[in-house]
Amino acid sequence: MATDYRKFFVITEADRKLPLILETIGYEVQQQHYIREEGYPCFHWLQTIAGSGEIILDSGPVKLGERQGMLLAAGVPHSYSVPEPLWSTWYLTFDGALAASIVHALDIPLSTPMSWGSETPLADIHDYYYDKYRDSHDFTGTNGSLEIYQFLTLLKKHGIVNKSASFSQSHERLLPLLLELEHCYGDAHVGLAWMAVQLGVSAQHVNTLFRRAFGLSPYQYLLQLRLQKSKEILIAQPDLTVKHIAETTGFLDASHFISTFRKAVGQTPDVFRQPYLK
Repeated sequence: MATDYRKFFVITEADRKLPLILETIGYEVQQQHYIREEGYPCFHWLQTIAGSGEIILDSGPVKLGERQGMLLAAGVPHSYSVPEPLWSTWYLTFDGALAASIVHALDIPLSTPMSWGSETPLADIHDYYYDKYRDSHDFTGTNGSLEIYQFLTLLKKHGIVNKSASFSQSHERLLPLLLELEHCYGDAHVGLAWMAVQLGVSAQHVNTLFRRAFGLSPYQYLLQLRLQKSKEILIAQPDLTVKHIAETTGFLDASHFISTFRKAVGQTPDVFRQPYLK
């Protein structure tokens, strides 16, 4: 791709009610020098395709090399500096009734450089959009809303901040353990020390991996897994007692199971099971 392009999309009054609205996408073979003292009026993503350049924020310059990008919130003053001979960039701007909430919920950092691997979908996402941008109907209304959400989830999944492992990298590292937990989640010996042995890492690193991948501690993940399995058993095997299910799924006793289940689900196991009984 060696041609500049910029696409603005028609936004109707009905579109403004959508959670996400795609405003523009574009590519510049040579990024121009811009000064935006009042910032951009909506969320603004910029990433480097080739070369490097700098986004100048009030806090100072931030260099963006290849496979690096940054998301700016609306109204953040900034400018571009192009100290290198080449800085090719791709950008996307968006808004929407729930844009800020979705960005926050996905825990995507603002005004912070993010990077990603060469084998991830983010590495050639500019080509994906280049192939589609000519037909604006592909990006209007709910289509555009879905495109932005997909893009944000890619940032969540593959984006790396401060050289920390991305969500996908942490999940991939945990995968052997997650598969093992599917079979032995109810065993009494399953705990942080056991998980560390399974992965061959320290208990502290296990905790870090779980928090990066799921936003949960290993214990919280195990508890959620046991509750999920208990729901499945409650429905699939109506003849089993609550006491037996508590033992099968790794809870200390029936009382602990009932208390934990009610706190998480808002119902006791028996009440939860009732609608599924024939």
